[in-house]
Amino acid sequence: MFEDSQSDPKQSVIVAQKFVADPKIIVELGDFSSGASMAASAIYERGGLVQFGFTNSHPDFTSAGGEYTWSNSVTQAQASPALADYAVTTLGLKRLAVFYLNTDWGKTSHDLFTGRAAELGAEIVDSEAYLAEEKDFRSALTRVRDANPDAIILISYQADGALIAQQIATAGLDVPLVGGGSLLSPDYIKLGGAAVNGTYILGQFLPNDPRPEVKSVVDAYKAKYSEDPDFFAIHAYDTIHLIAKAIEIGGPTREGVLAGLPQIKDVPSVIYGTVTFDVATRRVLDPTFLNLEVVDGAFTLWDGVAPSASR
Repeated sequence: MFEDSQSDPKQSVIVAQKFVADPKIIVELGDFSSGASMAASAIYERGGLVQFGFTNSHPDFTSAGGEYTWSNSVTQAQASPALADYAVTTLGLKRLAVFYLNTDWGKTSHDLFTGRAAELGAEIVDSEAYLAEEKDFRSALTRVRDANPDAIILISYQADGALIAQQIATAGLDVPLVGGGSLLSPDYIKLGGAAVNGTYILGQFLPNDPRPEVKSVVDAYKAKYSEDPDFFAIHAYDTIHLIAKAIEIGGPTREGVLAGLPQIKDVPSVIYGTVTFDVATRRVLDPTFLNLEVVDGAFTLWDGVAPSASR
């Protein structure tokens, strides 16, 4: 069954009530946004129905939700500091300007990123919050230019990130762009064109990874949809395999899914290689990241050359 909550917490509560009341449903996947998911967590908990938030990165999602709340997503508390490490320690960038979506996800990610960047000795010379529907960033870019950053950090999704990248190029700002896995989509390259070349991305999935377990899935996806899968598509693919394993272990009931998830061990995963859950946090144990960049319109592994050395 599928319901579109439109990432609206009020709608996600209605959906949760509907799902909990239907005995045919033994597990729920989603919502896409942490805020909408967390609004419904108490309903799933009371109904004894596992809520598996495979894109829910909010640090409090599983800790506040109770024993029926699980996720295979890294948390913002993991990803945002790691992005700061990539930008400051690995790439050697010290003066940073930040664009971030003015949402719960964007604000939390911004605060965690800037806090870690400051610990590493970087200076946040400007921060620009924006709404998802914004199209004109010229005023913000004037402030960014005046701040004279070494790099611009994009806490964005693929469409808005690509638009900002294009306007950065038009404004003549010749500084590296750095972002997280939310940019890891073919749409970022399609929409951004040449402006997104040189973007450094801390990701968890590389479409042209030659490992057989990755290549077979990517090839099948491309054969069906005529494009590379983005990170979220692969996350969904991994999630179905994890849920199938939990059902295999515990049985096809609500109680079986809950019993099976803690017993998952080294289940094959395109993103993680294998997945074992940390039962205490109900998150993936020891997630890893990839240092990536966009080169000639394609996501590639970072070549090890720092931006200052390549310009």
